[in-house]
Amino acid sequence: MPLSPLRLRLLVSSLLAVSFLGALDNTVVSTAIATVAGQLGALEHMAWIVVGYTLASTVLLPVLGKLGDRIGPRAVFLASVVLFVLTSVACGFAGGFVWLIVARVIQGMSSAGLQLMSQTIIAEVTTPRQRPKYMAIIGAAFPVAILVGPVLGGVITDNWGWPWVFWINAPVGILALALAIVAVPHIEPGRSGRFDVGGAVALTVGLVALVLGATWVGDRSQTVATVIAFVVALAALVVFFVVELRVEEPLVPLGHFRDRTVATGTVISAIVGIGLFSITSYLPTYFQMAYRTSATVSGLVPIATVFGMLVSNLATGWLVSRTGHYRLYPLIGTALGAAGLGAMALLPAGAPLWAPTVAMAVVGLGTGAFMSLIVAVVQSAVPRAETGAITASVNLVRQVGATVATALVGGIIGASVIALLPAGLDPATLTPAIVRAQSVAEQQQVALVYQSVFVPIFVALAATYLVGVVASILLPNSRLSDDTGPLRAVPTETIPAA
Repeated sequence: MPLSPLRLRLLVSSLLAVSFLGALDNTVVSTAIATVAGQLGALEHMAWIVVGYTLASTVLLPVLGKLGDRIGPRAVFLASVVLFVLTSVACGFAGGFVWLIVARVIQGMSSAGLQLMSQTIIAEVTTPRQRPKYMAIIGAAFPVAILVGPVLGGVITDNWGWPWVFWINAPVGILALALAIVAVPHIEPGRSGRFDVGGAVALTVGLVALVLGATWVGDRSQTVATVIAFVVALAALVVFFVVELRVEEPLVPLGHFRDRTVATGTVISAIVGIGLFSITSYLPTYFQMAYRTSATVSGLVPIATVFGMLVSNLATGWLVSRTGHYRLYPLIGTALGAAGLGAMALLPAGAPLWAPTVAMAVVGLGTGAFMSLIVAVVQSAVPRAETGAITASVNLVRQVGATVATALVGGIIGASVIALLPAGLDPATLTPAIVRAQSVAEQQQVALVYQSVFVPIFVALAATYLVGVVASILLPNSRLSDDTGPLRAVPTETIPAA
């Protein structure tokens, strides 16, 4: 449905504000986790502040996507904003850890609605050719949140107390809700029929078990639980696929994956989670140990990565909307990602810090080139009535890939460091400060250990981006249209130049 330029600008502003609110919440909270857990007397369970939120936001994606197609994305979006604000207030008033985790789980559910419905609404009110530009603007919320969130969280925690990392969402959320009520148009639902309850239950059980298994994979005390979780995940996902092939209105439209644009686009989208998000959180530790930098200096490399992602995300969105041609950008982006991670693997021990900073900035530039764009491309390949479901599917693959790959990378790092550390250093209590207190020779030994552990990880992630290169080559050489119908795979040369 076409909107006036003013209404469209208001809508994009509203969706950007809400997307930024959802993205910022997790990065702000990450700084305060230790403080929150310590004051609530549950340091041993502090990981669940993040895991509960992430798990809920992941498993609800397909359910909310389908719900948006059935009752309209506006209703799901507004309900998600209201629930997000209420649970943010509840988190701040948490008097115990159980209360906090329950509130965080519900907050994660609403966060999935903010992210997913923002992309779905943009797809509903723009043409395929307009979509990359606006999707890039909304997608900019994530890298900006990574840049400012940890600093903001630290300032709030130190000066106002940890409850305010949650309460700050309330005034911002209320303003965003007021703008959304005015700006988000009513969009007619596109689907009817019975909701796929069986598929929803099977997928939820499968994803919860998969994410829990991936989370526990590096913990030797949870070996039995990890195996059980993976077995349950496999069984539930098999049931899910059987159900989806039989029901009239499947939760995830598997039939669309026969379309080359959808199949290759989903693979490319997964590269973002598997190839970049899985390693980003471990980079500061790598630089503190292998390059012997301070915590502050080690944060410069992730900042360079995210800044590169932000710049190329906005640039490619604008360029694709001008020309309609999109295939070149995922191809260049995945190649840059592979080159940057390959360079990280080849850097010698003792290289100046600017070298990995440049290498990871290249990875960020490459990833940003297709991060938001590929979602818009996949949306354009399906009927309007299934926009929510296919958007949810693309995001689900990316998020599950990031969660599982992050857990696997963390497990590999932990096990390898324990096996290779020099005698006399306890890996359970090893910190950068303890390493710097050792002799120069021992510091160099630790640096070489981390170098040898991370090199094969960088190689594996570079290979992941190369898979993205192949998928990008297989993308149909088409051009996004100016009409509201689904993308047609028409050869570029048959379309008149704009």
